[in-house]
Amino acid sequence: MNHGKSKEHMEKGAEKYNRSDILAGRNPVLEALKSERPINKILVTKGEKKGSIKEIIGMAREKKVIIQEVNADFLYQLVPDVNHQGVAALVSPFEYVEVEDILKKAEQSREDAFVILADGINDPHNLGALIRTAEAAGAHGMIIPKRHCVPVTSTVAKASSGAVEYLPVARETNMVRCIEGLKKEGLWVIGADADGESQLYEVDLKMPVALVVGGEGRGIGRLVKEKCDIVVRIPMKGNITSLNASVAGAVLMYEVVRQRS
Repeated sequence: MNHGKSKEHMEKGAEKYNRSDILAGRNPVLEALKSERPINKILVTKGEKKGSIKEIIGMAREKKVIIQEVNADFLYQLVPDVNHQGVAALVSPFEYVEVEDILKKAEQSREDAFVILADGINDPHNLGALIRTAEAAGAHGMIIPKRHCVPVTSTVAKASSGAVEYLPVARETNMVRCIEGLKKEGLWVIGADADGESQLYEVDLKMPVALVVGGEGRGIGRLVKEKCDIVVRIPMKGNITSLNASVAGAVLMYEVVRQRS
């Protein structure tokens, strides 16, 4: 690219890339390199050779990944909704797993299953934050619905700070049927709702669990809620009666961590 080329030309150049196959930002690209995810090419803005960008370039060269210098404007056209921090990677599409793979991971680790169900999360930043917390908390995987939920996009990957490279994510067409399957595998399904019958801290979570985190505004869907073994509420002391979806999810997950420690 050169500075003489028009915005329209750059837009056409950026359009040929599928944005779901792009990781943008230093942490996501670095974690993709570390995790051995197939990378077709890394785009770096001209002149960016310091700090973590230097580390990314060095690691990419070691792995024989193509590095291409581009103008910053090109990256803005490529990922307009993400702070690219001077770098983006063209990667293979995100690979979802099967629910069985998540349960197998728990079995192989000889730990009680710890699964997160994200029911109707439409904000990619919330989903990314949930993935980041789930990976940090030691969850074995996350399950999201194929409809009424944002998929794993470049924005989700950026918000997860690269955690999508390590946390298995499955997509299910029917979440109710999925919950029934998890119950048959011995998991207790715990939902969170402001009207939950039990306080979170009163429930035993030292068992195989699937935590259900509801979407922004509407919370857990009615049919999903009816399938939960227990619906808990997070104690609220202030005037605000609800938490952001990713924050509520973090509270739930770290109560599992606390009880199992």
